[in-house]
Amino acid sequence: MADRYSFSLTTFSPSGKLVQIEYALNAVNQGVTSLGIKAANGIVLATEKKSSTPLIDPSSSSKVSLITPNIGMVYSGMGPDYRVLVDKARKVSHTNYKRIYNEYPPTRILVQDVARVMQEATQSGGVRPYGVSLLVAGWDDGVLPEQAEIEAEDEVGVGGEKLKKTRKTGGIMKGGPSLYQVDPSGSYFPWEGDGNWQKRGEREDFLGEEIHRGS
Repeated sequence: MADRYSFSLTTFSPSGKLVQIEYALNAVNQGVTSLGIKAANGIVLATEKKSSTPLIDPSSSSKVSLITPNIGMVYSGMGPDYRVLVDKARKVSHTNYKRIYNEYPPTRILVQDVARVMQEATQSGGVRPYGVSLLVAGWDDGVLPEQAEIEAEDEVGVGGEKLKKTRKTGGIMKGGPSLYQVDPSGSYFPWEGDGNWQKRGEREDFLGEEIHRGS
């Protein structure tokens, strides 16, 4: 009976699972390790850079991609799927958001857009889930409430009309580093530190111990 649902993405199994998403997670587990750690003044993204043959030019292989000047992305899983998501993320950031608001999107907004693309692939016929898990790191400029009140008083134009200054806040009152993970299901979570490797429980235990030890 399990095989009856394993080939359908849009049909739930009797146990309430979309089996194709579990298969996508298996593809992630077969990928190389990627890691992200959030600090007080930045974020570190790291990954293994393996090659199937020594004849490949190392400079032609890149796993960490820059989406905007302040947002980077790394993955575990299938490289071709990752390239598609990178292209979509850059299109959203540079063509859609920046053209309208004259600034790059905050990390949270970009993560939501990428997660929406991945989630749509889980409920559409004729497609399959993306076989990647993403770590998205970014630095957002914020504005403190006291600073916002002071600047609001100065933003007055002719006739008493208030002038709005463009600012890269996106509703973020306190800026700084942020780290998110996006799964093939389209779920996304903010993390202090995270990584993609086969034994997820061991990963979380190890990173949790190291982060608390350093804090």
